[in-house]
Amino acid sequence: MSADWGSFFNVTGARSSLDEPARDKVENTSGDDELVEPDQGNVLSHIISQLRPGADLSRVVLPTFILEPRSMLERITNFMAHPETLLPMSTIDDPLERFISVVKFYLSGWHIKPPGVKKPLNPILGETFTCYWDYPDGTRGYYISEQTSHHPPKSSYFFMAPEHNIRIDGTLKPHSKFLGNSAASMMEGIAIVRLLNHGEDKEKGERYIVTQPNMYARGILFGKMKYELGDHSYVRCPENNLVADIEFKTKGYFSGTYNAIGGTIKNEKTGEVLYELSGFWNGDMQIRDVHSNHKDTLFDASHAKHTPPTTRPIEQQGERESQRLWENTVKAIIARDHEVATDEKTKIEDRQREEAAKRAEHGVEWHPHLFRPVHGGPGGPDEGEEDLDWIINADVDSHNPERARQQILAIAPILEGQPLPPIPEIPPHHPPAGQGAAPEQAHTEAAETAPHTDPPAEVPNPTPAQGLH
Repeated sequence: MSADWGSFFNVTGARSSLDEPARDKVENTSGDDELVEPDQGNVLSHIISQLRPGADLSRVVLPTFILEPRSMLERITNFMAHPETLLPMSTIDDPLERFISVVKFYLSGWHIKPPGVKKPLNPILGETFTCYWDYPDGTRGYYISEQTSHHPPKSSYFFMAPEHNIRIDGTLKPHSKFLGNSAASMMEGIAIVRLLNHGEDKEKGERYIVTQPNMYARGILFGKMKYELGDHSYVRCPENNLVADIEFKTKGYFSGTYNAIGGTIKNEKTGEVLYELSGFWNGDMQIRDVHSNHKDTLFDASHAKHTPPTTRPIEQQGERESQRLWENTVKAIIARDHEVATDEKTKIEDRQREEAAKRAEHGVEWHPHLFRPVHGGPGGPDEGEEDLDWIINADVDSHNPERARQQILAIAPILEGQPLPPIPEIPPHHPPAGQGAAPEQAHTEAAETAPHTDPPAEVPNPTPAQGLH
């Protein structure tokens, strides 16, 4: 019995994160990598005036016409936008076949990108984005994210499909550099995919640790601008001694082709290669059994249709939620009004600088609202997950889907109609010494605000959807 994931379309009454007609034109499944904006020539003087080889791009103001009209926190949802590859993972009994399904899921989202070369908006400190997916069997997947650091940038996220025993925790740490005629985003950080109905640890489940390829914008000074994924990324399941080493190949000066991948799946303990991977991350990706020499399509992105998530209406969102925060900037980017886009973007960035100055003045260290530091090391509750840095600050039941749903919806508003929680000031109130609480106590109480974890009194129920076929 399986759901017809491939034919499912998100048609719920709430707002899709891409349901504005103008915005739909910007989003694309594969994109024309060489699409050039009329203003591209202006990027030369704009960037050259600020950069030297090896310079940190996170400190550079980029022209708005090369910006994607959404925040990085929202762009991360591309990772979960193919339910037809996501949901079957936990249903597979054979460990090797299950690992292959995780690799398929991992590779299925890279084709989702806007046309041309676009960079998502840099989230500001404390920015949040939440959304959900309705699945054909009447269940849902929930996503919560927060910008947990600004310098260096860290985007932390949590996803769970409780009825399908799938949870994902991740922190993305992009580190950008200018490399002559190219700009590179070195995508540090990891995600941990947990299949909660498998594995020896019944609370953490069977864990798959994944990294990301790096991203390159070629031709930013001369020639045609081109988007490439490059370098090695890994999918690793320590419990089953399996690892996929996937190379996203960049085109050489005189040979090679764009968008190619290659790689192997092997037993990490014995070193035995079991499968080889080949193809194109925006096209047909194939897997070959090295013993039988049988080759098959793993995933074909050529005409794949992804499922964008649904968000609450903007008027119900808090002022630090991505879509409301960047609303005016995004509208101007889509309208190609670069002067207004730059002004609106500058207002947000200036506000962030003012908040940082106030924190420094009051001696306040800011802490995320929805995520907590990872407690790793030998014997720690998060042992082996140290590279996450931050993890959702709530207990979520691994085996009771209804209780998990209630706990997730208590962390932050996700569904239409959920009330907004009180948000701490940034910086939080810090009473002068001698007035009220001691400075140390005031700092701790104000900065380390934990989200409410008890189930809310009333939570909207999922809209009934088409049943399994």
